[in-house]
Amino acid sequence: MNETFTIHPELGREVPVGGIDKELHKLWAEDEARTNASLVNLAVYSEREGSLVENSRAMQELTREHACRALLIGIDREASEASIKAWITAHCHLSHGQKSVCCEQIAFSLTGRATGRLRNTVFAHLNSDLPLILWWQGELSPIFSERFYSLIDRFVFDSAEWSDPVGSFALIADAMDGSTQMMAQDLSWTRSFQFRVSVAALFDDPVAQDALGAIESVEIRHHPDNRVTALQLLSWLAVQAKWRDGLELGLADSRQTKNARSYSFELPAGGSVRATLVGDEASAPLGSLVIRAGEVSIEVTREAGASYLLRRVSAPGHVTESPGPVDSDNSVDAIGEQLSRGGKNSLFRKILPRFQRLLAE
Repeated sequence: MNETFTIHPELGREVPVGGIDKELHKLWAEDEARTNASLVNLAVYSEREGSLVENSRAMQELTREHACRALLIGIDREASEASIKAWITAHCHLSHGQKSVCCEQIAFSLTGRATGRLRNTVFAHLNSDLPLILWWQGELSPIFSERFYSLIDRFVFDSAEWSDPVGSFALIADAMDGSTQMMAQDLSWTRSFQFRVSVAALFDDPVAQDALGAIESVEIRHHPDNRVTALQLLSWLAVQAKWRDGLELGLADSRQTKNARSYSFELPAGGSVRATLVGDEASAPLGSLVIRAGEVSIEVTREAGASYLLRRVSAPGHVTESPGPVDSDNSVDAIGEQLSRGGKNSLFRKILPRFQRLLAE
């Protein structure tokens, strides 16, 4: 009996799983003006209904700047019967207004038990000469196991989507310790990049440098959905400034829509720093970072929806102020930034133990 395959307007042409390579060859042969371009394998994994279509649209955007072989993986693990379907298409963009440069995409829809089929069927269609970046969407599930992550070079996730960040980060840390190649990248960490760059730039000011050893307090204002980002920013600051952990203060601020949380640190030369994270529904993902040392104030602020940061150092008789770029709130843009920067992400690995300790308090 012949199988019937359909055209999906978002995912392309449905093809037999066993004939994907043959159908891809035919796809490129249909148009000699197309040039196939790939620098990485970019896989997107989701257990959310409708994710394949959404992620195909995301790939259309990402492939404008990042040549890749895209593998979209949508799974319904709760389905009683095991099945797998596949579609192929190409995302094409004009190069210098002439020849189309295209990135091929393979979309897989799986139901039922999937671990073995992921490794033996889906990942069998990676371009074996290129590294694998996998963007995991949503909560970690039992699919995230050694058999799964041992194939991955860069594992990208968004901890803002997790209901149990303590447990999920423990799994990520174990995977990083147990893998010889996997690097982890949290999009929540990516969202703090321009704040971190701005803070480092402000401490080039001699007034801020002189105040570094006398810091008394830190306040980070954030949207409640982005507490992890704020806590990672605080962990970075503590690690880079060589602050030792003190006692957690458990401070509540009834003036805010969300409770504040305070932490205590000890300075290398003595003295203590109280750092407070304040959740605010009206805030940008990261709304402000204010560092105070006596009469000196070092601030990075962003209004909700603003396309720039404001950087400021103030002291008696001394004020400097300048705008700075901002990180995008969009996850697809954050993925694009991560693909552009590359690197081994050693700083995230460096702050991870401190962050996990603060997160667990």
